[in-house]
Amino acid sequence: QAQLVESGGGSVQAGGPLRLSCTTSGLTLVVTRMGWFRQAPGKEREGVSCISSSGTYTYYADSVKGRFTISRDNAKHTLYLQMNSLKPEDTAMYYCAPATSCAANILPGPSFDSWGQGTQVTVSS
Repeated sequence: QAQLVESGGGSVQAGGPLRLSCTTSGLTLVVTRMGWFRQAPGKEREGVSCISSSGTYTYYADSVKGRFTISRDNAKHTLYLQMNSLKPEDTAMYYCAPATSCAANILPGPSFDSWGQGTQVTVSS
């Protein structure tokens, strides 16, 4: 599997934006269904958004729908997550990973075990 590298996180005040990126390190990103996941301290990892291999289908968790936009640039082998109107509850470590489900459930690949370092998003009120 390609090594996934997340970036773009940081600290922002509530209502502000952040743009996360996910790309490979030294390898061409295989065009596949991809998702963004996040994990807050003391909580389980949850699916945030998912995008089809072509980028024509997207899905968002109810908690972020209308605020986040997932996109991809396959030519650049990069996945993005534009986060607007951030809320303190969005504070978490964000990860990207291949997704096996891109509908009601946003799940990582069943055999995926190569999580990147993640990128931390901290939203203050």
